[in-house]
Amino acid sequence: MEILIVEDEEAIADFLRRGLEAEGYAVSVGTDGLEGERLALSGSFELVILDRMLPGRDGLEVLGAIRREKPSLPVILLTARDEVADRVEGLDAGATDYVAKPFSFEELLARIRAHLRAAAAESTTVLEAAGIRLDLISRQAERDGTSVRLPEREAELLAYLMRHRDRVCTQEEILSAVWGYGHDPGTNVVQVYVGYLRRKLDRPGAPAPIETVRSVGYRLKDRR
Repeated sequence: MEILIVEDEEAIADFLRRGLEAEGYAVSVGTDGLEGERLALSGSFELVILDRMLPGRDGLEVLGAIRREKPSLPVILLTARDEVADRVEGLDAGATDYVAKPFSFEELLARIRAHLRAAAAESTTVLEAAGIRLDLISRQAERDGTSVRLPEREAELLAYLMRHRDRVCTQEEILSAVWGYGHDPGTNVVQVYVGYLRRKLDRPGAPAPIETVRSVGYRLKDRR
């Protein structure tokens, strides 16, 4: 897998390059915003590590260009600015993740692996779990021979639970992944949409396999 690093601090770029190459990744480096944008848009990278403050073109401008051309490409924003407003700005601009300097290479590596796994999982067009089959293109969900077409948000919620089957997903995680960071964490929208899914996936004698974990979140319990 090939990773692009866009970082103007030579020591950091070299540290990241050597560390990632030691882990078996192919690595390219851009040292300013203009070069980084050109590489990101012309190359076939699986993930981009992008500095927030760059000469030539600001990191958020580069991020915007990437999102317009390659909306599914994971981008980890790397920055010395760690105020909440800065994190929100970066995430709202389309960053997949946000890592503040100074950082642990082991933690960054774990995040890289997680986002690459998620990107690989999302590349499929059909998900199957807990006796449910979901076509991500048509948003058609099928359970026990009965199918129903889901509205976009319900399909996204079901897809998230299916990708994280057998794991308790907190309301905050679901809100972030399905509705975005701009929603009030106190809202009951997740509860409401889980209710929609349960009613549509319930079958006589076989309730929908979406469990409520009290005071924590929800889990799609897969069949064993």
